Amino acid sequence: MHRDCRAAGRRVLYVLCVAADQQEVSAWRPRVPGVVEVFHAHFTEYAYPMHVHDVWTLLIVDDGAVRYDLERHEHGTPLGTVSLLPPHVPHNGAPATPHGFRKRVVYLDTSRLGADLIGAAVDGPDLVDPLLRRRVGQLHSALARAGDELEAESRLALVAERLRDHLRDRRNRRDTSAHRAGPLLARRLRELLDARVVDGVGLEEAARLLHAHPAHLVRAFSRAYGIAPHQYLTSRRVGRARRLLLDGRAPGEVAAATGFCDQAHLTRHFKKLVGVTPGRYRLSAR
Repeated sequence: MHRDCRAAGRRVLYVLCVAADQQEVSAWRPRVPGVVEVFHAHFTEYAYPMHVHDVWTLLIVDDGAVRYDLERHEHGTPLGTVSLLPPHVPHNGAPATPHGFRKRVVYLDTSRLGADLIGAAVDGPDLVDPLLRRRVGQLHSALARAGDELEAESRLALVAERLRDHLRDRRNRRDTSAHRAGPLLARRLRELLDARVVDGVGLEEAARLLHAHPAHLVRAFSRAYGIAPHQYLTSRRVGRARRLLLDGRAPGEVAAATGFCDQAHLTRHFKKLVGVTPGRYRLSAR
């Protein structure tokens, strides 16, 4: 879990062809409050391993379908569905059709959707709501146009309001006695990892700080969140790396700033979780 060693312009679409697999990604950070990142991608064979984000993931699929697991339950995003994946909850993703999928994603911070709605989103991340789906599509169109930030803010306000209505209604019906949060020990380890994303923390040190046996700590965390502590920490580091790359910083600099040993270490984990290398992701940025 610890660190392995010590030591707004024009939009570009990057197309990568590897064997029979075609990957297209486009990513940027618009000047719209609450929007952390916009990410458009077309993957034919690539599958995401289990990972987490520290922000909300608002996803629509324009072609094909995505199959994913969220907190050990299988879900899917066919056409017409809006998927909302909450922060800090592990999930993966893979094509559900032979020709892959084309998706558009907006990552939102908690100023738009509060952490109190996470449980309701876990219960049902896929929303079949034609009006919401249309509004999310309109939001992406506005986010893609330079100079339309006010329109994007307005459309985002309508989208966030409808998402909150869905989640609050579900939360009101939810049995709070069946709350899915992990045990206290797992939650305390997650808080420790969140506080030391860059510097990291060794398992022995974490066990000492939390007064638990190392093996019990790993089992408790994995059981509560469906992901090992080191996978969680790597996901957090890659999430930070994405934002720094969108700021235009070089991959080598980003590696050092996010807790990776070197650029090769960053590249290995980044490509595994995002589907392309940090350099190519940076070139895709708007």
